[in-house]
Amino acid sequence: MNDKISDLTVLLPTIETPTLTKAELSEMLFDRLGLNKRESKDMVEAFFESVQGALVEGQDVKLSGFGNFQIRRKAPRPGRNPRTGEVIPIKARNVVTFHASQKLKGMVQGDVPSDEDLE
Repeated sequence: MNDKISDLTVLLPTIETPTLTKAELSEMLFDRLGLNKRESKDMVEAFFESVQGALVEGQDVKLSGFGNFQIRRKAPRPGRNPRTGEVIPIKARNVVTFHASQKLKGMVQGDVPSDEDLE
């Protein structure tokens, strides 16, 4: 019985979702590529600044084998305060959406080996 429970804990996601931080990405570059820590941090920062800059300018960002970030315009609409029921207008705004690639979806589902490069 205990073997089945331990097998399940490996397969089932935990309630706490682990987060991959910029610092952890920098550390991976340091470990895997042999860059110094400053170069690793600068590379991660430059990547995210590039993605952010493109999205701010309204451009889509496509990362081959990973997915697409897109800017979508949401129209103004009426909202409602759930406590009072009062109608509150919600302004038009831009939102960022992410759509995972088929390859990434397959890796998450376990259909594609995760040791393959995301290209």
